[in-house]
Formats: sequence, structure tokens, C-alpha cells
Amino acid sequence: MFVLTILCLPFASQAQNGTPVLTKFLKEVPAQELVAEATAYGPISSDVPIAPLMRGNDLLGYAFITSDFVSTTGYSGKPIHVMVAISPEGKLLRTKLVKHSEPIVLIGIPNHKIEALTDTYSGLNIVHEAETGGAGHDLDIISGATVTIMIIDDSIVRSAIKLSRKLGLGGLQAEIGSDLPPRKLKSDYLEDTDWHTLAGDGSIRRLTLDIGQVNSAFEKTGDERSIKRPEPGEPSNTYIDMHAALVSVPAIGRNLLGEAEYKNLTDWLEEGEHAILLLGRGVYSFKGSGYVRGGIFDRIQLIQGDNSLRFRDRMHRRLGALAEEDAPKFTELDIFKIPADAEFDPAKAWHIQLLLNRAVGPIEKTFITFDLGYKLPEHYFEPRPMAPPATSVVDKDEDAAARSFLWKRVWTEKRVEIAILVAMLTVLTGTFFFQMQVTRNARAFYWFRMSFLVVTLVFVGWHQNAQLSVVNLMALGSSFVEGFSWDAFLLDPLVFILWCSVAAALLFWGRGAFCGWLCPFGALQELTNQIARFFKVPQIVVPWGLHERLWPIKYIIFMVLVGLAVVSVPMAEGYAEVEPFKTAIILKFVRAWPFVAFAVVLLIAGLFIERFYCRYLCPLGAALAIPGRIRMFDWLKRYKECGSPCQICAKDCFVQAIHPTGEINPNECLSCLNCQVLYQDDQRCPVRIKIRRSREKIQRSNAQSAGAFEKVLASPINKTQ
Repeated sequence: MFVLTILCLPFASQAQNGTPVLTKFLKEVPAQELVAEATAYGPISSDVPIAPLMRGNDLLGYAFITSDFVSTTGYSGKPIHVMVAISPEGKLLRTKLVKHSEPIVLIGIPNHKIEALTDTYSGLNIVHEAETGGAGHDLDIISGATVTIMIIDDSIVRSAIKLSRKLGLGGLQAEIGSDLPPRKLKSDYLEDTDWHTLAGDGSIRRLTLDIGQVNSAFEKTGDERSIKRPEPGEPSNTYIDMHAALVSVPAIGRNLLGEAEYKNLTDWLEEGEHAILLLGRGVYSFKGSGYVRGGIFDRIQLIQGDNSLRFRDRMHRRLGALAEEDAPKFTELDIFKIPADAEFDPAKAWHIQLLLNRAVGPIEKTFITFDLGYKLPEHYFEPRPMAPPATSVVDKDEDAAARSFLWKRVWTEKRVEIAILVAMLTVLTGTFFFQMQVTRNARAFYWFRMSFLVVTLVFVGWHQNAQLSVVNLMALGSSFVEGFSWDAFLLDPLVFILWCSVAAALLFWGRGAFCGWLCPFGALQELTNQIARFFKVPQIVVPWGLHERLWPIKYIIFMVLVGLAVVSVPMAEGYAEVEPFKTAIILKFVRAWPFVAFAVVLLIAGLFIERFYCRYLCPLGAALAIPGRIRMFDWLKRYKECGSPCQICAKDCFVQAIHPTGEINPNECLSCLNCQVLYQDDQRCPVRIKIRRSREKIQRSNAQSAGAFEKVLASPINKTQ
């Protein structure tokens, strides 16, 4: 608790004030940087924190910040802000990482790698993601930043789905209970314009297919019967050129139909009804002739969200000609009514599905479909009210459920790795509880310890990147101020389990359980030192007086980091690079040369002074040593002769945690149990030697007495008697 209290202090003044996130980044990120064709942002909505992306009067999409819609709290305890541009069709136009406080990205992994990975979400189909529950794409992971990447992925997909449902983008059904008011059409927008302008701004949308495209589409179906009956003609010849326009919108209807025909249209339409104009030319008719017999236009249907509409003959009118003189010539000009009960919303995207058929027998046909998409341009609508944007539309219950599902999925996927770590912790716990039995055979225990350290280094460290760091403590302290949540910590199950085990071990054994057995960098130091000893590298014994003045350095480093955090958390996280853990363990020395050189220098020092870094420089060791003093048990056994006169344990302790007077300093002890090996060694420990010699003397005396007695029994006098 002492450590957490200290670490929480720097963050007390840094709690968020609730100001809208989008407002800040609209000023920092120009519209064209988000989408190249954009010229400006539109006014921010008063209902949801989004800003239209405009190209003149054309709506290209919407910009938003993920943290305005879902929780994006990262491992640092602070939000990861990603700016997203989404099209009216529900596709991501751009995803840009704009701000984060993740320490592993700030000082471990180059930021451009995370930015590049975030940008790969551009083009993601959110409609498909909504249908698959957010599982319609592959997740790329950058080693060492697993939690950060998973939070970015989750926040992008969930926020985009949430917004798409709220606005009905891509035809997604709006959320039940959404309080977003419907868009209103401008009743007084009657600008005179021509065909090319209407086609250019999206008021008229087009689908063009040539004969080659149609034949290729039928070939892809794999139906041999339809492949054998290709459409005749040159591949480049037009099969169908179909245009669509929502002519119930006054500005579009008046320009395309003319005043007289538009008046006829308004007389034909009832309250709440709309009308579309379909124009066609080419060898294929979008109407066909089936409607003459059955009254239904079976080649086309209108689809918006989950609703679809097939047109009947009573919903149809022919148009003689277009009012626009510059319009192309069409062979089919038809107006179709959309009834009021069809729940059609002109503000949302819709599409006309065109059915193409091909005869494959006397009465059999095969079919394929193409879509002509339509979204009414933004300038036909009344602007949304100018008001401060919503600070957040995060549904806490929904968000908590989604985050819970995410970490549970991670735990399920890592169940094998979790089982291995739990097995390691079980073995280590058993070792400490039964230390006298485990340390009875010095050679066997040595190889057991070396094997355990190899597993710690290779599996826990290099393979799983579960290296604990003082930065984790800073993140934990920050989260208590920002709004504590278990979710970010649970996303990395091995690190979470290790921290829980450390918390428990501090009560029983102090810092030594982690520092001496479960720290991958500590294991790397000890293993390299053992290799150095094998090759007869001379070992330096630091004089006790100097040693006592050096080991407080790590506490000074820890307190300096805490002090720096008061000034600037990012600065403190940067100076936490005094830990070489990221370089040597997480990034496996694949890093800029100054960081690699620093880590290598520490390892070289450790070849001559075992666990050099652990002894004198490690701020994490210092942070754990402070609460470690509250441990409830003293497991290490000692004789009254230890330290006076015997100094064997003190001289053998490779981190010099035993005072010359015999006391073990729990702050420096790594619980290697070497002193317990010596405690039972009747070849080196003077107390055990004395006991052994006394026992051997008694055994010799008994043996001599037994021999003398046997001689007496074997004498001739006893035999004659």
C-alpha cells in the first residue's frame, strides 16, 4: 500500500475534466490529413460527438474519436485516442492514432509501428463487422504491445459499429432507443442546376455494366450451364447503364422533371411518401416484361437496412423525357413510388438491387445481382443544431460487458500458457514451504534452480513478454486516479497473475520470490554469470563497506522516478528506461544501439559481480522491498553461531544480503535458498561439521566397543567355558 500511495500522488492533479475529446483534435488534425479529398469539417453534431467531413457541399463521411464512444483506457490507465473517418456506406476511410500514454510505445516500441498498424484499419467494412460481432477481420499483434493493440482494435471496431448503428450508416439498423432526431430536408432549397452538376455531387448515382463484366460475373458462379451461354456482342458494349435519383426531393425533382411534371409527382404522392427516378439504356432492361403479367417489377428492389421493397405496377409511372437538356438519352425513364409504410428514411443510405438473369434451359434461369448505392448529399438537409458536442456516448454497462468479453476471450486463448505459469508458481510455492527437504541435496537443488531460471527467461520473458516493470506500478497508480478498472490489467493474463503472486509473496517471503526466481532479466543475469564462472571469469567481491553504500542507489532511483512523475508522467516513464527490461526481454535486443549498449554493459558487469543490476540499480526491486518489510514469516533458518564466528553463508551469498554479524537483510535477499543448502551441509557448515564429527566419534566409539566385545566373545577362555 505504501508503494501504491506514493505512485498515486503524482497523478492526483491529472484527472480528466470531462471536456469533449473530438473538439481538441479537430483543431490538431486537418480534414485533408484524415481524408485527402476533404476540404473542411462540418459543424459538430449536438447529439453525438461527430463532425461531417466535407468536400465543398458534398458529404464524404464523418470524423470521430473512439474514446467518445467506448472506453479506451490502456495499460497506462489513460485513454488511447484514435481518430476515425467513416463513410456513409459504413467503411472506414482512415484511422489515425492521435494520442496515447502507453509506456511500452512511448519508450519501447517505435511509435510509427503502432501508427502504421492503426492505419491498416482503413477500408474495414463495419457492416460486415457488425454482422460478425467484430470478428470479421484478422488482428495483427506487435510483440511487446499486445494489450495496447488489443485495446486499439476493440475501440476502433466497437465505436465504429456503435456510430454506424446510431446513424444507420451502410444500411445498419439504428440502435433501439436511439435518441438521434431524424434529419430534415430543406424545403426552400430550389437551386437551378444541370445534369452534370447533379451527377457530380451525388444527387444522381449510376451503375454501368458492360457485356464483358456480366459474362465474367456469371463465370464466377461456377454454373457450367450459364457459362456456356454468354451474352453475345463485344465485351466493351454496354449491357446496362442505370441511373437513380430521389426526385421527391424538391431541388432534384424540379431540375430533372421540370415544374409541370414535378407538380404531377407531388399530386401523386401522399403524405410521407417518396419517389425515385430510374433511368436505363443498354441491351438489358431493369423493368423487363414480367410486371405486365404479374404486376411486380421482379428485376429491381429497393433495400435500406433490414427493409426491402419490391415495386408493383400501381407504384409506377413512365416519364416521357427529362427536363435537363444536357442529360444523356435513355430508353427507359420510370418513376417509382415508395409508400409511407415502407419506413424509408431519405437521410440514410439505400441501394437498388438489380437482378440479372440468364436462361439455361427451356424454363430455367440463373441469377446474379448488382447494387446501385445511393446516399443523398448533405446539402439537401437542414444543418444539425450548433451546440457543444456530447462529452461521451459511452454506455457504461454495455462497455463493461464488451471489455469483460474481450479479456475473457484472451484468457481462454492463453489457457495453455496460464497453466504453465500456474504450474511454475505451484512448484515455487512448494519449494519455499518445504525448503529444508528441497535443499538437502546441494547438487540436485543447483540444477533445479538453474532449470527454473531457464524457464523463467525463455518462457515467461522472451516467449510471453511477461516482464514486470516499475512502469506497471505507475500505470496502476494512474488508473486509481483516472478511474480504476481491472479490464486493461486482465488483458495480459500472465502479467496479471505474476503481479497477484508478487502481492501474495510479499506477505510471506518479501521481494525474493519474484526477484530471485520469476524476473526474466534477473534470470538472464544469473545464468550468464554461471556461464562466466564455468569459463573461470574472475569474480569481484565488493567490500562490505562499499556494498552498503551502493545498494541504496536503487531506492534513490525509485524515489527520483516518483518525483519526476509529479512534474510529468511521460518524463518519468521515459527515465524509467533505466530498466533494461524492454530492451533485453520484451524487444530481445532489437532496438536502437544506445539502449542495447546500456543493457549489454549491465550484463557484462554482471559477469564479474553477480546480479550487479539487481543489487544496486533496479527501481522495481526497491519498490518491492519497501512493502516487503511487512512479511509475516521468517522462513530462513539460522544458527546462533552464524556470523560469530562463522562467515561461510555471508561469503557465499552472491548478492551479499547477509551482514558480517550473521543477520539476513530481507530487503536485499533474493531467496535463492543457498544459505539453506549450507545450513544442512555437513562438509562446509561448522555447526553441521561439529554435529557430524560428534556423530562420527560416537559411531567410531560404538564400533570400537562392539569390536572389543566381539574379541572377548571369541577368546579361548570364553569358548572353554
